[in-house]
Amino acid sequence: MKTSVVALFATVGTFGLSGCAAENEAATGQAMIQKGGDERTGEYNAVADWWKPAPDHDENWTWGQGGAVAADTPDRIIVGMWGDMGATSMAGVSGERIPAEMRPVERPGGTNYVVVVDGDGNIIERWSQWDSIFNRPHALYISPYDPERHVWLVERGGNGVHEQILKFSNDGSELVMQLRDPNPVGTRDEVRANPNPGPLDFGQNASLAFLPDGSFLLADGYWNSRIVKYDADGEYVMEWGELGSGPGQFDLLHGVDVDREGRVYVADRGNSRVQVFTAEGEYIEEWPDIYFPVDVSVDENDAVWVTSAVLNRIMKFNTSGEYQYGWGTYGFTSRGFGPPGSPERWENESGRAPGGMARPHQIDVDQDGNVYVVNFDSGHVDKYVPKPDADPNKLVGRSLGYSVSD
Repeated sequence: MKTSVVALFATVGTFGLSGCAAENEAATGQAMIQKGGDERTGEYNAVADWWKPAPDHDENWTWGQGGAVAADTPDRIIVGMWGDMGATSMAGVSGERIPAEMRPVERPGGTNYVVVVDGDGNIIERWSQWDSIFNRPHALYISPYDPERHVWLVERGGNGVHEQILKFSNDGSELVMQLRDPNPVGTRDEVRANPNPGPLDFGQNASLAFLPDGSFLLADGYWNSRIVKYDADGEYVMEWGELGSGPGQFDLLHGVDVDREGRVYVADRGNSRVQVFTAEGEYIEEWPDIYFPVDVSVDENDAVWVTSAVLNRIMKFNTSGEYQYGWGTYGFTSRGFGPPGSPERWENESGRAPGGMARPHQIDVDQDGNVYVVNFDSGHVDKYVPKPDADPNKLVGRSLGYSVSD
């Protein structure tokens, strides 16, 4: 009897252990444990070696600072750069102070301000016919309400070029509208000494937002402290704002967008916040402690995406200002550009983390959900493709105004 009990216990124990082992194996198989990874690109994969040199880049010249990007289609992405810079002078893009003798040197005559690339990053168009009116392309747009898909460019001016808002035909062959500041770019103190600038007295204009009726808003900007509304023909309608840190005041407006209710969201960079207004410019609220916001965009899912240049991060908020999610990280060494073979050169991007950012300046999304990010410090554009198993709630949607079928 005693032997039978012991045998029975051993048998039960064997069954029990076998069951646990089987469950553990099943659990391990189901969990599909993934080792490593740092989530720097969130729900996206960065396309390696996507951004390429222009045909006339060599050991002496490379891209200047990155300003603007607008996705026309997945195979036609329009990019605005600050012309070409001396290759060796672009070494040291990590944000540290660059000695005067190492600061960017512009190519005489200037070129490669606006280029168009295909889905693989190959240059297919160069808008060199407009080089004389470009110097610092700051933002690019295609209004989601425009069936002709005109291309808008915010030009900050300088170097003999006046501050402007430019509207081109989609192919860049025709300049359809030009709102040009009549005066050359002055100094910040000069501009801020004028408390009542005229409709075209821009103070380092920064960005645009579009409304369904064709009217648009200008964030103006670095030195002026106002939102200006123009009608579809570029005629002045109204404005609001002043310099300061209180409600309805601004210190360097850098981004603006509008939601489906007509509320206006302003990236108030100098005050590290987003402010929200009615369509008539009445103050609603602020979202504080958003460090160095440079781009704000409301997508088709009513998410508000804010890009922080210093944090190198793209963040999702709901329309009530509640933080939802974020992705992106700094990913550059202190050296970036130089002659082939020099210590400053990144060969095959070996000197930067794939998907690493360097002061992201503007983002856009194409019809396939790919995200394009232009980085100011590196003169570099990255393409991000959604991962196959990406959480749709963590993906940047297209601009409000587009439908899913567009």
